[in-house]
Order: sequence, then structure tokens, then C-alpha cells
Amino acid sequence: MTDTGQILPQLAGVVCLTDGGLETDLCFNHGIDLPQFAAYDLLRTPQGRQLLLDYYREYVAIARRHDLGLVLETPTWRANPDWAALIGDDAPELDRLNRVAVALVRELREELEGAGPTLVVSGCIGPRGDGYTPDLLMSPEQARDYHRAQVASFAGGGVDMVSALTLNYVDEAVGIALAAAESGLPLGLSFTVETDGRLPTGEELRQAIDAVDAATDAYPAYYMINCAHPTHFDHLFQGDAAWLQRVMGLRGNASCMSHEELDNAQTLDDGDPNAFGAQLHALRRAAPWMTVLGGCCGTDTRHIEQVARRLSRAA
Repeated sequence: MTDTGQILPQLAGVVCLTDGGLETDLCFNHGIDLPQFAAYDLLRTPQGRQLLLDYYREYVAIARRHDLGLVLETPTWRANPDWAALIGDDAPELDRLNRVAVALVRELREELEGAGPTLVVSGCIGPRGDGYTPDLLMSPEQARDYHRAQVASFAGGGVDMVSALTLNYVDEAVGIALAAAESGLPLGLSFTVETDGRLPTGEELRQAIDAVDAATDAYPAYYMINCAHPTHFDHLFQGDAAWLQRVMGLRGNASCMSHEELDNAQTLDDGDPNAFGAQLHALRRAAPWMTVLGGCCGTDTRHIEQVARRLSRAA
């Protein structure tokens, strides 16, 4: 098991926000055309990097106002070989852009120079295939080899941790944990779930967490749930079973639609920011060990502001 309590403030009890749904916000609220839904493409130009910095600064401001920590993910959810190939990026260019992404978030932290919130720089890993559908299934060893290069880029760039988001089957999660262990980086491992709280492959979240921990000597520093509406998984947070206390982060969708419905939607469903804040706050009351809370698809600063207000009032 990793010993990261002195490295990651969220493991030492500091309540941290995250940003919202980066890609959906850029596409639908800012009119940015992201090839293959890949925000890392913006890192190529000064204008694109400035847009990302401006986006991040809004969340820094929220965290500062409410005296909360902040985990900022690099804009690299799709910066892995298969998605990059569709855009036209080879391995050296992908390594360069992953490192540029880390430098961007580190630049923001250095800019704050102690005047802002506690800011954790997290290298963001996404699934090899579609976030909603478990296709391109790999063995743990294949997944380790596939994701190893991106993890190494993050380690070389100087992240505090890596976060793997929107994972939908166990073996890929195991492989990413093995790759993180090779680099010695703390890992936050996040599964997505369907409307019944199960993984798209049908496993219960408990089964998935137990399987990854068994295969990796419990390497992930903690687990999260992302890319699902709070009402899809709130029933899981009943009791204080050991496996449940491994879940320390939630990044919810704004919409209560299923993944299939979201895939077929022609417009963005941004839900109700006030209700979203109340729902995440209620989940933290049910699971007070949870220290990382934020948004995923369809959420933006309005949703995270509502989360932050409730968390700061409860502090």
C-alpha cells in the first residue's frame, strides 16, 4: 500500500474541491471545438494554454473564497496513444504535451506563491477506449504497458499524484495501478457507474475495489466515483464498511440521465447547480472521510460554487 499521507493533503483531512467537466464546459459553454473531445489539443498554442489557465483560475478563486483545498487535473484525459493517433500525434509529441500539461498546472501553483488554496497537481489519465462502454478490453499487464508512458511523462513532469478517471472495468484499473506503482506516484482511481451504481460491466463497486486492492497490494491511495449523477450512487453510502472508506472522492455529473441517454443527447444538460451542491454535501455527511468533491460532465463553476458553499459552512 502506498504511504502518501504526508504527500497528499486530502489524505491528511484537507477537504479539496476539483474543477467541473472540463471538456463539456469548453465545448458547450465556450464553443471550443476539441478534436476527439481531447482538451490536451489546446496545449499546442499560447492562446489555448491561456484559455486553460483562465479556466483553472476560476476554480482557484472558488477554493480561495471558501478556504478549501483544490485538486487540479491536467487536461490530459484523452492524451493516450489510441486517441492521440486519431488526432495525429506520435509518441514523442504525446510525451511532450503531457509534460506541457503538468508544467501548466505547476505554473499556476507557483503563481499563487502561498496566497491561494492548497493546490494538488494531478496528472489525469483516461481510459483507452470509450469512457461509458467497456470496449478494447485489456489484461492487467496489457493495461500497465499501455498506460506506462503517460504515467512516466507525469512523473518526469513533477506531478503530486495521478488520477485515473472514468474507468469502467477492473483489469484496466489494475494495470494503471501497476504503472503508477512502477513510477512511485500516489494514485486516485475512479470508476464510473451506471444508474444502478454498478460498473458498466456489471460488477458492484465493492467488488471492483476489492479486486484492484487484491491485485495491487492496495496500491491506490484512494478511490473515487466520477461521471455519474449523485442519485446513481448515493444508495451505496450506507454504513461504514471497510471497502466504502476507500472511496474518498466524488466527481458527479450534472445530469441524472444514463450514459446511453447522454451519448444520444444533442444539447448539454447542466442540471440544477443548487441541487447538485446539496446532493454532494449530503453524501459527505453520510461519508465524512470523503475529502475530494467536484464535478464531471455538464458541471461548471456554478455547480462547484454550490458544493464549496456547503462544505465551507460545514467546516
